[in-house]
Amino acid sequence: QVHLVQSGGGLVHAGGSLRLSCQVSGAGSIYPMAWFRQTPGDERAFVAAISRSGLRTYHAESVKGRFTISRDNAKDTLYLQMNSLKSEDTAVYYCATNRKYSDLYYTESDDYDYWGQGTQVTVSS
Repeated sequence: QVHLVQSGGGLVHAGGSLRLSCQVSGAGSIYPMAWFRQTPGDERAFVAAISRSGLRTYHAESVKGRFTISRDNAKDTLYLQMNSLKSEDTAVYYCATNRKYSDLYYTESDDYDYWGQGTQVTVSS
């Protein structure tokens, strides 16, 4: 069984930084991964995605230049470095993975089968 356990997050002032981590276990191999976020009443929104190798990444326009997705396959861990945080970045953040073998990234939530427990990020203005 695949498990994704998230850590990081919390409360930060606008302009500050946070790093989210997502530890994967039970997958048996490495797969594409992504970060999504959700605010109350809204659907999950794509934030960033990364391919199996980590060589291909894609970031939503709203976070481009401020957030960076990365992974350490030796540690089975996904990261999201968030800099220059804004109040509109406040949300619950989720990591996700699937079992696709292509070295591509995927930006739709329907492309992912396994999800982390979510972690709250609150940015105060």
